[in-house]
Amino acid sequence: MTNSAARPVASALAVWVGLLTLYFVWGSTYVGIKVAVESIPAFLMGSGRFLLAGLLLLGWSLAREGRSALRVTRVEFRDSFVVGALLLGGGMGMVALGEQTVPAGITALIIALMPLWVAVIGRIVFGERTSRLVLAGIVLGLAGVVILVAPTGVGALALSAGGIAAVMFSPISWASGSLYSSHRACLPRLPLVATAMQMFCGAAVLGVLSIATGELAHFSLAAVSDRSWLAFAYLVTIGSGIGYTTYVWLLRVAPLPKIATYAYINPIVAFVLGAILLGETITARTVVAAIVIVVGVAIIVTARSRTPAGPHTVATIDVGEPARERPPTPGIASPAAAPSSPTGAGAAPSTAASATSSAELAT
Repeated sequence: MTNSAARPVASALAVWVGLLTLYFVWGSTYVGIKVAVESIPAFLMGSGRFLLAGLLLLGWSLAREGRSALRVTRVEFRDSFVVGALLLGGGMGMVALGEQTVPAGITALIIALMPLWVAVIGRIVFGERTSRLVLAGIVLGLAGVVILVAPTGVGALALSAGGIAAVMFSPISWASGSLYSSHRACLPRLPLVATAMQMFCGAAVLGVLSIATGELAHFSLAAVSDRSWLAFAYLVTIGSGIGYTTYVWLLRVAPLPKIATYAYINPIVAFVLGAILLGETITARTVVAAIVIVVGVAIIVTARSRTPAGPHTVATIDVGEPARERPPTPGIASPAAAPSSPTGAGAAPSTAASATSSAELAT
């Protein structure tokens, strides 16, 4: 069964307006994170962002469902913590940490490899089938990263090793959380509540990291620039609010493979906006790397969307797969992830099915 059954009707123009909104909003959150962490510590910024976004979602759920929305079992809380820690703590936390030293455009390109890690981890841990086309996309994507971050050669950028390591870890953590959510997690029945719970748990993890690394002890509100406050507000409201609302609507009216194109369009948007708004350098080498990475990701997303469903197939929007035999599990899934997507965008529903699940607030 696909998600096309009983899908509300929307004009092609309306769908494309929604997709363009998603591309821009989630792509721009990489720039938003870059500006926010100029004067707000990375982990503290992420913790505050997801706490506020979670409160908004939970408040909306309470208004719609009443106090019954708060009924969460111990197992649901445990799995929400695991998913939130991986997606938001490891995924988005590392994006914010990495963007302190790594350009937003470069970060977006590396985060775009999240479908690659979903394929790799899904194969190793869950025994998912991997076609030759997917393997070709994986090789191509990794080749793009080598071109991008290799320290020598024409057009090489002076990139922080620590920042690159943090950004590289982000999509691995995000992919792990998405796969756990799809294969193992038992999450609250209401998608918005499930997402809010994951945000609260992710905020808690990031808060602990902020304390452990000394961020909170040395933080001063007076030191936060107006630019950073505006960027923070943009991430919470536009990235999480408009991005989320648009994503949820698209899940109801558009085919999942078409929605999944954000996986390789968002990085391009972030790449361009980083150059225009932040003056980030674009060399011939980074352009070549961007093309190689985006093509590799596009191959993976397309190939996985055409793979017949099996007992180990993940029904996640992150990799462009339609929800088939496996019942949907509400949750957050990538990009730049707003509170994502592994990206600077926002948090998106980890499973493709739930039309009310949370969008990539990270973005």
